[in-house]
Amino acid sequence: MTVEKTRVLLVSGLSGAGKSSALKILEDLGYEAVDNLPLSLLSGLAAGVAPEASDDGARSALAVGIDTRTRDFEPARFAQSLDLLRKTPELDVRFLFLDCDDEVLKSRFLTTRRRHPLATDRPVADGIRHERGLMSSLKARADVLIDTSEITLPDLRHVLTGHFARDRAPGLAVTVTSFSYGRGVPRDADLVFDVRFLDNPFYLPELKPLTGEADAVAAHIVKDRRWAPFFAKLTDFLVFLLPSYAEEGKSYLTIAVGCTGGRHRSVFTAGQIARRLQEVGYRVNLRHRDIGGVGS
Repeated sequence: MTVEKTRVLLVSGLSGAGKSSALKILEDLGYEAVDNLPLSLLSGLAAGVAPEASDDGARSALAVGIDTRTRDFEPARFAQSLDLLRKTPELDVRFLFLDCDDEVLKSRFLTTRRRHPLATDRPVADGIRHERGLMSSLKARADVLIDTSEITLPDLRHVLTGHFARDRAPGLAVTVTSFSYGRGVPRDADLVFDVRFLDNPFYLPELKPLTGEADAVAAHIVKDRRWAPFFAKLTDFLVFLLPSYAEEGKSYLTIAVGCTGGRHRSVFTAGQIARRLQEVGYRVNLRHRDIGGVGS
């Protein structure tokens, strides 16, 4: 008989990238969450997690936050502890690393007026630079890497649920997001598609103030002779490709669709992709990163 393992999720990353928020979300998902546990206590805590299923039928799960603020933290020692836990037959150990753009991190520290833990008497940028170098070897070992530079707290909750929900249905969870090339490609995108070749509603005065969610904009885009064959080939490709990701063990995939301003063509196309993937059975989260901007 196959015995289900107890899940242990180690959560680390750069200061300010959202570790505390992630642990709160994981706690809401039913994990026992512990932050800044000394590395010397990690193996004992993991071994003490009860293997029995809880009242809701899900197996016990532990989420442990460890970063540069942790007493006795050293990257090499963290890696050694990770390896030892992964050799424990009763445990299903995964490592989540939260990353973020340096300028966004700097803005978060300045906004909250917090000092960086590695630069209490120096500029925040010095601490970010030092910590990024210190954590680079651990980032490379992560099972799941989430860049929080551009995602909201609800988006982070959806991503963590897709990866780590204790009762998560098997299969691939998908996020489809629209974006503006003017603001850059989403950092967490796995697949990126450019729809700037489609006829642009932005240049029609009656459509310019609308978005790709409006019927009038949708009607304009689908009149483009290239739309129907493009969309058919693209969705056929995705329906063919996505099962291969699932077979390789990937639990979460982000598809990004971009246009000039992120309001018209990309919004409409992302919505249609999400609908098509839902029709064939995927769990899909749709978001529009730049829908409030100017352009198309």
